[in-house]
Amino acid sequence: MLYDLNIAWSPGTPAAELERTLRFAKTLGYDVVALNHIISGPIPTLPNPITNPIPQLTPPHPSYPGGSTTTRTTTAPPKTQSGTTTNLSTTAASALPATSRSRSAPALPTTLRRATLVITDPATTNYRLPDFARAYDLLALRPTSDKSFSWACLATADPPALVSLDLAAHLGWHIHHRTAMAAVQRGVRFEICYAQALGGGGGGVDAARQRANFIGNVQALVRATKGRGIVLSSEARGALGLRGPADVVNLMAVWGLGPEKGFAALGEGPRAVVVNEGIRRRGFRGVVDIVRPAEGGDVEARKGAGQGDEEGGNKGKKQKKQQQQLEQGCKRKNGDGGDGGGQQGEMSKRQAKKMRKEAAQRRPEGA
Repeated sequence: MLYDLNIAWSPGTPAAELERTLRFAKTLGYDVVALNHIISGPIPTLPNPITNPIPQLTPPHPSYPGGSTTTRTTTAPPKTQSGTTTNLSTTAASALPATSRSRSAPALPTTLRRATLVITDPATTNYRLPDFARAYDLLALRPTSDKSFSWACLATADPPALVSLDLAAHLGWHIHHRTAMAAVQRGVRFEICYAQALGGGGGGVDAARQRANFIGNVQALVRATKGRGIVLSSEARGALGLRGPADVVNLMAVWGLGPEKGFAALGEGPRAVVVNEGIRRRGFRGVVDIVRPAEGGDVEARKGAGQGDEEGGNKGKKQKKQQQQLEQGCKRKNGDGGDGGGQQGEMSKRQAKKMRKEAAQRRPEGA
């Protein structure tokens, strides 16, 4: 399975354009995608709750609560957290031309909901990270300074799923090898969004300067991590920003990331992120996972139903075993081998030895 954990989303994204992008991603071979909501403003303070405005377009991923391992189609519109339903297909179908509506369109990929927090001051963000993690399926951090980068890699209470840098901009600090590898050892993954080099995700005016910054920052990140802990995403704002998996791997091979690690960054790496985040939300404290609940009623029913069946089969075995033990006991005690009555009046060797010892102790010394 191939993953794209960063497709740009905003409250003003048209439903038709969003569905077109998701269906095109499915056509390219991406099975799981994540709609990314970038939060760059001030973090809401307590007691203001954290709400998730991204609609739930498909059934949950099998790793998350409520997900199923069986393949399901999105025939009915799912419900969002607020209780309202989002019928994206109906809205988009009315906006598409009649010729495209007549053709059978591919199904939507499994869609996750993600938030990316732009971190400037870690002191104002650390205490609200658990609230964001509960509201979204994935949580990523985008540091903007050396201090916030070190904090995101080393000092967070719970390691974030992703550290997504704006590689099209001038970072202003060096990505040190020790910091990057320490973050990888904690389970943090560094995200590279290739649409920033194509002019679809940078947002700046000088496209050539953005592309130069992106290439230099990607090479520095690959050099610092030695190609480990890398996740490739698109950050595409539309269908034109998406590229096929083979094109992405070839493009990253030119910039220093080998083909094997490039394919792993599209499959194994993001899958590990999704599964780990799902276990955090489904298991107990992210450590103990309930794979299959105990079925007490079935156990009792099996005991009651199997008792009659086992009695018939085990009754003969028990009787045969008791008879063998009885015969062995008779032979040990030198019985007559009949009905066992002759062995009751006989004395065992241990008892005879004990009685002789007691008689010797009672005997007078001079006798």
